[in-house]
Amino acid sequence: MKWHRLAAVMVKESRDVLRDPITVAVALLMPLIMLFLFGYAISLDVDDVAFGALDLDQTPRSRALVDRFARSGYFSLVGEYRSDREVEGALQDNSAKLILVIPPGFTRTMARGEAAPVQVLVDGTYSATANLILGYAKAIVAGFAPPVAPGGVSLEPRVWYNPSLSSVTFVVPGLFGVILMAFPPLLTALAISREKETGSIQQIFASPLTAAEFLAGKLIPYGIIAFAQIVMVMAVGFAWFGVPLRGSLALLVAVGLVYVFCTVGIGLLVSMVTRSQLVAMLLALIVTMMPSFLFSGFLFPIFTMPYFLQLYTRVFPARYFVDLSRGIVLKGAALPDLWPTILLLLAYTVAIFALAVWRFRKKVA
Repeated sequence: MKWHRLAAVMVKESRDVLRDPITVAVALLMPLIMLFLFGYAISLDVDDVAFGALDLDQTPRSRALVDRFARSGYFSLVGEYRSDREVEGALQDNSAKLILVIPPGFTRTMARGEAAPVQVLVDGTYSATANLILGYAKAIVAGFAPPVAPGGVSLEPRVWYNPSLSSVTFVVPGLFGVILMAFPPLLTALAISREKETGSIQQIFASPLTAAEFLAGKLIPYGIIAFAQIVMVMAVGFAWFGVPLRGSLALLVAVGLVYVFCTVGIGLLVSMVTRSQLVAMLLALIVTMMPSFLFSGFLFPIFTMPYFLQLYTRVFPARYFVDLSRGIVLKGAALPDLWPTILLLLAYTVAIFALAVWRFRKKVA
């Protein structure tokens, strides 16, 4: 590889980028917009859940249980019902997501030292939310009158890495990987496909440039832009959203640099198999954005997927970077803990670039 030829391609590509300041501004601004949108829009927390009560006991003790739900911070009392028909109507029109049903004789049963059953009716339309709501309800009921049994087992749970179970703390480090898989590949794919459409690629075919020199000259300027994107996104994630950084910032930035060139390399590869900007844009979105949401572990845990899909997730680099990002940010993982995954991401990056070079057919004009 001749370094002066590589530098010439880099200078030429940098000038092309700087001639279009709107594109550069959008490229730097869109990741921040995406971070704010998803950082606030995607929430796995459950607060102020609308609940109603059907209190058939009507005693101070049953009233205390209803008040305990209302004061928990998780539920907001929206109505007290007198019949099953009213309960069904509240669940049907979405005015309540949970109904607490207290049967007659609730207080007398507790006074006899017996277990007093209560019922909670949960709207299961959104299963993930329903599971959380049900978990909160069980905890409140269990804490209302905890059973005391001689020789019983006392459970004292402790949550590591995210003690507050805040969804922002979980979502934002994953967004680092998703956002970087959205824009850099698109920019690179459009850059080369544009040269194909205008015919300027023929000048490259007639030049002494090798495929590796040409593609590296394309990759590095866009890699610098993408690196600026990830630095901004990380800075906003830590400063604005207050996500704690328990690991090494230098290690996170270094891993991010590898990931940046991996994503830009994917754009190069897409441009090698397409002839128009429109097709390149659509293909880049299909092979980057969609898999990064579905198969990276960003929102859906990989271990809950069928085994063949767990294997399928290994095809996508976002899966590796999301693991690395959360490991460094939330768990304080160091290089000895992460080096196998880092090597996989590095090998993926090299393989993508090598495949793009192989696909680039140099021709003589």
